[in-house]
Amino acid sequence: MNTQNNNNKTVVAVCLGTGGIAAGGFEVFDAFDEEIKKHNLDATAGKKKCGTLRTGCRGNCAKDVLVDIVAPDGSKLTYQRVTAEMVPEIVEQHLANNKPVDKWLTKDDYRDFNAPQQRLVLGNCGEIDPESIDEYIARGGYKALEKVVKEMTPEGVVALVEDSGLRGRGGGGFDTGWKWGSCAKYDADQKFILCNADEGDPGAFMDRSLLEGDPHSVLEGMAIAGYSMNATDGYIYCRAEYPLAIKRLNIAIPQAIERGFLGDNIFGSGYSLHIKIKEGAGAFVCGESTALQYSIEGKRGMPRTRPPQSVEAGLWDKPSCLNNVETFGNVASIINKGAEWYKGIGTEKSKGTKIFALAGKIKNTGLIEVPMGTTIREVVFDIGGGIPKRKKFKAVQIGGPSGGCLPESCLDLPIDFESLDEAGAMMGSGSLVVIDEATCMVELSKFFINFCANESCGKCIPCRVGTTVMLEILDNITKGKGKEGDVELLEELGEEIGRMSLCGLGSSAPQPVLSTIRYFRDEYDAHIYDHVCSTAACIPLRKYEVNTDKCTKCGACFKGCPTGAIEWEKKQVSYLNKDKCIQCGSCYTKCQFMAIK
Repeated sequence: MNTQNNNNKTVVAVCLGTGGIAAGGFEVFDAFDEEIKKHNLDATAGKKKCGTLRTGCRGNCAKDVLVDIVAPDGSKLTYQRVTAEMVPEIVEQHLANNKPVDKWLTKDDYRDFNAPQQRLVLGNCGEIDPESIDEYIARGGYKALEKVVKEMTPEGVVALVEDSGLRGRGGGGFDTGWKWGSCAKYDADQKFILCNADEGDPGAFMDRSLLEGDPHSVLEGMAIAGYSMNATDGYIYCRAEYPLAIKRLNIAIPQAIERGFLGDNIFGSGYSLHIKIKEGAGAFVCGESTALQYSIEGKRGMPRTRPPQSVEAGLWDKPSCLNNVETFGNVASIINKGAEWYKGIGTEKSKGTKIFALAGKIKNTGLIEVPMGTTIREVVFDIGGGIPKRKKFKAVQIGGPSGGCLPESCLDLPIDFESLDEAGAMMGSGSLVVIDEATCMVELSKFFINFCANESCGKCIPCRVGTTVMLEILDNITKGKGKEGDVELLEELGEEIGRMSLCGLGSSAPQPVLSTIRYFRDEYDAHIYDHVCSTAACIPLRKYEVNTDKCTKCGACFKGCPTGAIEWEKKQVSYLNKDKCIQCGSCYTKCQFMAIK
């Protein structure tokens, strides 16, 4: 079933991506099925045809479960935060009597979230049933692959993709067409096209959502890439923590084989490609290309030295080409619409769109897709809705655990490969964590370096030892044990680790620390010299006071204090009795006006 071509049937489309399921999507879906039948509105009944449709992630995860009611003419109304208990009224009023239940419909902020986006890669997510190949075909699916194998040479495909300017979306930003062409130059009896769906960044869920919502677009992109370099076999390396993505891939691959889009003699062209799924165990380092290949081979996931490059001798020493999920998701539209069309989106050196996972201290968490060159301000405030609880924006962390933290002065920075790199961050796979004024940047950098130290494979000394030493220094600083020269030592270590590490994980691991020192040096100095954490995030340094100028006399701090250390009367400024204070931070957390300092 297709929401844009539904054969005069009203479609009830329920989000059954991971976010929707976690919010109760299955219960909502089943409730609609039951109520539609109870009111004799199902397709086999008489007066009005209605049917349910499972879809992938819509993006605005903060409002799940999202439900679209799509009329036969294609017009759509969306209900937000739907529960099974709400379904009978929606069916009775909206479906049976054509009276939408206004109180549960999405508001202006939902439209504000979606309006600035340009959903090219995510265009099918939330619109089709990801477990139905017919849904994908109805929206032009596999037309690009048919065009490629019937009308184009492998060299022509490489040239078109290279001309489009498509760069890898996995973090490195390498020219995709150049990469394919490099692999195509090597002759071998077996070649591999590999898809990186490991996605280990905290706060990242871009690849997962695309695989859950539109798996065939990734398979089609892989098949086109495979044809361009005469790859015989393919692997999708997906972490086992993504069971829904793996389930839908396991449905999609046999469907594509049955229709002749994968397997032997694709479209009768003589080209064959066989794709398998390899489940990873969740090691962050296996997002690195050579470590990923070792893992597929059944070895410990550790990077190897290069050369030779993977395009020459990769998986099982055969020529291999690796791209990530989002990169493959761009390919079919480039083939269908041409390089010039794609080059018209984005910036001079960063073409197309980019998917970001919005997380952290932001009102509209979720998944977005915007043209390259969109500013951080537009993403955080226009799409993301800004910072909740009256807090102020402080920074944004872009690019995963090895990305950089950019301050308020960078809000108008365009999001593209070159601009982010120059500012001390990186595109990475696309996680974007928003940070408010209540966050300690020293503590935050410690969190990320701790992640990288724990995830280091341990093969090379700069990463294995260097990140551990940086973690020890940061831990001391947050405990009030920092000393003069610590910041300079962190900078020196960070630069050496970045220069000498074997793989990308190690070389970029110090980036959160270096970027926070660059933009928030005053917080490091305050911790070391004044033994003060201005946000009170570092417990050993906590000292609480009431800022009487900011106190609104609301009493929220008094109500939240577990020891009675806050003294307050109605319409009076609060007073903190330090003899009773246990420095738990409840008053600071409860106060929405930053009156506790």
